[in-house]
Amino acid sequence: MIRYSVRLADLNRHLFEVDCRLDEPNSDEVFSLPSWIPGSYLLREFSRHVVAIRANSAGRQIPVEKVDKSSWRCSGATDDLTVTISVYALDKSVRGAYLDGTRGFFNGPCLFLSVRDREADRVEVTLEASSDSRAAEWKVGTAMSPVDIDAKGYGRYAAGDYDELIDHPFEISEFVTVSFEAGGVPHDLILSGRHDTDLDRIATDLIQLCETQIQFFGNVPPFPGYRFLTLAVTNGYGGLEHRASSSLIIRRTDLPRIGEPGVPPSYQRFLGLCSHEYFHSWNVKRIKPAAFSPYRLDRRNLTRLLWVFEGITSYYQDLFLLRSDLIGASDYLTRLGIVLTRFFRAPGRYRQSLEESSFDAWDKLYKPEPNSINSRISYYSKGALVALLLDLTLREKSSSKISLDDIVKELWKRYGDTGRGVAEQAFEELVEEVSGIRLGDFFDAAVRGTDDLPIREALARFGVEFSFRQAMGRDDLGGTKPTSRTETGLGIGAQFTDREVGILLAQVLDAGPAEMAGLIPGDHLLALGGIKVTGANINDYLGRFEAGDAVTASVFRDDELLEFELVLQPEPATTCYLVLDDQADAAARARREQWLGC
Repeated sequence: MIRYSVRLADLNRHLFEVDCRLDEPNSDEVFSLPSWIPGSYLLREFSRHVVAIRANSAGRQIPVEKVDKSSWRCSGATDDLTVTISVYALDKSVRGAYLDGTRGFFNGPCLFLSVRDREADRVEVTLEASSDSRAAEWKVGTAMSPVDIDAKGYGRYAAGDYDELIDHPFEISEFVTVSFEAGGVPHDLILSGRHDTDLDRIATDLIQLCETQIQFFGNVPPFPGYRFLTLAVTNGYGGLEHRASSSLIIRRTDLPRIGEPGVPPSYQRFLGLCSHEYFHSWNVKRIKPAAFSPYRLDRRNLTRLLWVFEGITSYYQDLFLLRSDLIGASDYLTRLGIVLTRFFRAPGRYRQSLEESSFDAWDKLYKPEPNSINSRISYYSKGALVALLLDLTLREKSSSKISLDDIVKELWKRYGDTGRGVAEQAFEELVEEVSGIRLGDFFDAAVRGTDDLPIREALARFGVEFSFRQAMGRDDLGGTKPTSRTETGLGIGAQFTDREVGILLAQVLDAGPAEMAGLIPGDHLLALGGIKVTGANINDYLGRFEAGDAVTASVFRDDELLEFELVLQPEPATTCYLVLDDQADAAARARREQWLGC
């Protein structure tokens, strides 16, 4: 057994201190920290946060030699061996470790050294309470199996091996807990951060959502219990899946207020995140690509199948809100319209295929830059739309009424239950086998091609109208019909952020007015036609002109004042919205009923 001890060593300096103890070491042992965390495909090199390391054996200090970017060798141990690291923790994301006077949080890859060739050994973790008075009321939330813990959760925990050890994050704070049961096993919502919300309502809604997903996969949860570790902040959004829990960061305004009627879009956003990460308990935590079987945590694990795991999950996250009766068909179509808008606003959809997006995730998707919108596409958004298109295609063409549901359930049966990884061509082969339909052309176009997807035509055959309009301002995410308000009309072809004076160009769209004029990301736009511009007034100002009019754009670039002639053009109609087609024929309405239940 390998034994770890975790101490909240210094809240002000944001330091965890972690021991890794071997009772019977070899004379030469190598310890490492992972380069990445499963579920987030970027080499984060967690070893860079180690600020000190030391080793002791039989009561004496022994030398520690760093042998590569994330590994250390300890030689000369004669009895027990304890390696101690101090880790700086101020990453408030779901992927890292965090410690200050208000809370502690960590993922295993940030703190737990692995021991070369002993990754399969059993593991025990002791979490010690802090002596700092600010942490006096802190409790511990985790899905790791307890061995001997006190009322607040401090004490000993166990894991079967290193892979399990790093798949149970810990929340340590004055959180509140709401407990409920779904699928016959206990679930907890652990909520930290400042909030004022209806906890009972969240629990009721999560029961419906979790029960629906568990029933979908055969009524047997793949875990003995589950915990939603949730942090409420002013502005944030993100999630990371684990085998029996998920880490979530959400806006506190996304949580429902007591007595709030309906399911507003903000609360749908929270429920959608819960749905996404919960679905991952099956799809990617257990049904996973062969490239992840096992995880190789010191390098990129390349696969062209991330769209299957993230895209299909993104498609089902909202579909399960509908199937759980948490939202209606209209809300579902609104949320689908937002995904479509995100896709059609990205010129990069013509440059990068879905397979390429999956394969290049390590170096592109998780490393955004000003030109990203023009050069790449997300396997989340396009993957969700390809999953949608595949589902509609199967429902329409299969003589045995096969849908994507049947494909996902068969994936679970063949791979989730067995632990085998999905080979690179196995998904497409399985779809053809189960459906009895030859879909080579479909996958070539949708997964390996870059032409626009025939989603409008497919939706029409299911009694859903797909329309485009112009954006109604920077905060318009799409999904809704145009209002009586006059549309923007003209645009400069750039995304920007507000500054105290003027606006800062963040992204310049391919072939848009700004790019054609010579403007670049990072330009500080002060005025158009000699009139000061702001994020608040630019639309009204542009409304005074017509397409083809030229105005002078005054910008600072590296503190140099420059002027460019910018020819205004209509804002592209890339904002999408969907509505039920009441005039659809009987066959289309029947397909829609089977798909959406309406």
